[in-house]
Amino acid sequence: MLDALARINDSVNEFVWVSIGLFLLIGTGVLTTVITKVFQVTHFGHWMKKTIGSVFNKNVISHTKEKGAISQFQSLCVALSATIGTGNIAGVSAAIAFGSAGSIFWMWLAAFFGMMTNYSENVLGIFYRRRNTDGEWSGGAMYYLKDGLGSKKGLKKVGIVLAVLFSGFAVLASFGIGNMGQVNKIVLNIKAAFPIDTLDTTLYGDITVYNLVLGLILVILAAVIILGGLKRIANFAEKIIPFMVLFFIGGSLIVIFKNISNVGAAFGAIFKFAFTKEAAWGGVVGVSIKTIVTWGFKRGVFSNEAGLGSSVMVHSNSDVVEPVQQGMWGIFEVFTDTMIVCTITALVILTSGVVDINTGVMQEGLSDATLASAAFRTVFGEWGEKLVAICLFMFAFTTILGWSHYGSKSMEYLFGTKAVKGYKIIFTLMIVSGALMTSSIAWDISDTFNGLMMIPNLIGVIVLSGTVRKITKNYIDRKLKGKSVEPMLSAIPEIQAENAKKIAE
Repeated sequence: MLDALARINDSVNEFVWVSIGLFLLIGTGVLTTVITKVFQVTHFGHWMKKTIGSVFNKNVISHTKEKGAISQFQSLCVALSATIGTGNIAGVSAAIAFGSAGSIFWMWLAAFFGMMTNYSENVLGIFYRRRNTDGEWSGGAMYYLKDGLGSKKGLKKVGIVLAVLFSGFAVLASFGIGNMGQVNKIVLNIKAAFPIDTLDTTLYGDITVYNLVLGLILVILAAVIILGGLKRIANFAEKIIPFMVLFFIGGSLIVIFKNISNVGAAFGAIFKFAFTKEAAWGGVVGVSIKTIVTWGFKRGVFSNEAGLGSSVMVHSNSDVVEPVQQGMWGIFEVFTDTMIVCTITALVILTSGVVDINTGVMQEGLSDATLASAAFRTVFGEWGEKLVAICLFMFAFTTILGWSHYGSKSMEYLFGTKAVKGYKIIFTLMIVSGALMTSSIAWDISDTFNGLMMIPNLIGVIVLSGTVRKITKNYIDRKLKGKSVEPMLSAIPEIQAENAKKIAE
């Protein structure tokens, strides 16, 4: 049965990602980059100043008393908690193992354009958000699909259908990429790095008591945070995210500096294999340029989620007034996730010698799942594996928290606020399944649901790109050129008036 499911999934995955997804993804990134006049480059200093440069500004980091709203910095941390996950370690390792070092170049390219895709998603998310029956902010691709795309002539029903499809795929993806897949990686790495013989008793097949114990511990930890609502998730994320990123970067830089003489060759391999038509990577068969590009783009999206429309659901809970302000946090999110964290992971692997950067042949006994651990082991010894396991635990656990919110908002859209509590309970209990999972099919299916989420979202971003352009121009005219023009803050008249009054004050 699993084999049949895998075959069906492979066919759908190939169609979604290779036949449609990659063209739609890069096309949307190029379009949003062009219509905003390469905002990520031309206004680099401005968006850096308004994001990381403002983290000590009390208006950015102070906790808001507004119901259902969180600070701009908290929204970034929750979004990063969902994006900086196993994709930054395991995903990069897999891209290098199966797509060659050249896949990293295409990961960068996807991120460069993805910055403006994510920017556009978040601008639209804030512009079309509204309050739910509990008085909390609700926003996301489903709302700009229904109310934005659906407002176009002849597209009302299309907008409704796409909004429902996006929400349904998001719920399903939350159990895969946002839950079981992450838990599975946590358990596998913790067991390997911290073996406990007394817990190594077999329950069934490859499943041990250790799996069950870790699963139950994760259920308890997650329940305490997830069932406490978004503000509790945000409070946890803003404390752990900066620490875990600095912790991983610090350890990685030690490895890179130890092998500093190999950095030039590592970058050389990235650019060489990015454009090699038939690369003899892995020492066995050639890796086509199509495979290299596909792995780079897929792992890039898996890592930073630009184009999925997922992080919009938490960015929309920000207490921000300006849509462009939250859009700039979206740019920073992708920049941090891929341009910094994923690049550092790639350099750790490519400079350490665990994989031959000319042939792709890995050291004996290694696989894509153990590449990063082996690279850290070359400098830290047996503690290298433990360091990676700790990083993966933090990355994956925070991803679970972030995706619980995405799934909750999707359930809210489909079935109302009363359905959210039940979803959270089921989501939390499903963590045990991830701990006991031995098949990779959940990861493969997660990849497919990512693509299925992406398609309706990107259709919405493309159709509403003119709105993004107008909002961006409006912001630049007011904030950078000093023009006196009416601000574009919300598609909903009451919220527009409310926010315009806040700006005037």
